[in-house]
Amino acid sequence: MSTLDNIKQQIAENSVILYMKGTPDFPQCGFSARAVNILKACGAKFAYINILENPDIRAELPTYANWPTFPQLYINQELIGGSDIIADMYEAGELQELLKAI
Repeated sequence: MSTLDNIKQQIAENSVILYMKGTPDFPQCGFSARAVNILKACGAKFAYINILENPDIRAELPTYANWPTFPQLYINQELIGGSDIIADMYEAGELQELLKAI
């Protein structure tokens, strides 16, 4: 399976998936930690991919998503964005509404 096919499959099989540096229990950057903390505050169950352990995904995903940075949050196969967008949506209550629908 190609890296691109693998990414597409991961996004299709998980209603909420976060591509991040590190793991939810041990984030490896502040932006990933912020995203995880917000998702946890929402009570969301989410899958994650540690891009530091998956250099092929780390290289390919920005091109596929047309989004250059990490973390990247996908909900229902749609790219939501990075930590700033996640935080803005959380502050506005939009993220909680989106996650309730899952």
